[in-house]
Amino acid sequence: MKTAFFGSDANWGRVLCAMGYSGAQFNPETVDISLIHEDEEVELVQQGRALEFSEEDATAILSKEKVTFLINLNDGYEKATAWGCDLSYDYVKINGDYRS
Repeated sequence: MKTAFFGSDANWGRVLCAMGYSGAQFNPETVDISLIHEDEEVELVQQGRALEFSEEDATAILSKEKVTFLINLNDGYEKATAWGCDLSYDYVKINGDYRS
C-alpha cells in the first residue's frame, strides 16, 4: 500500500488486499472505501463493488500531505484508527545509506 500512496495511485484493490492479509474476518462484498482530505472525498468502493470515480480527483487527494482512507466494513458498530506514512525518496535514501 505504501507504494500506492507514494505514487498517488488510487488502487483500492491494494487496500482490500492488505485488509485480507491482516487476518481480520470481514466480508469483502460489504466493504465501502473512500479517500478523504479535509472536505474533499472520493468514494472508490461501495458494498464491495468498484465505483466510477475521477482519477484526477483521487490523485489530487493522494498528493496531499495527509490523506485518510475511510474503510467501512458495514459489520457492527466498533471503530479503529491506524496511522502510517509513505516511503519517500528521502526515507529510502536515509535508511539505505548506512550499515549496521
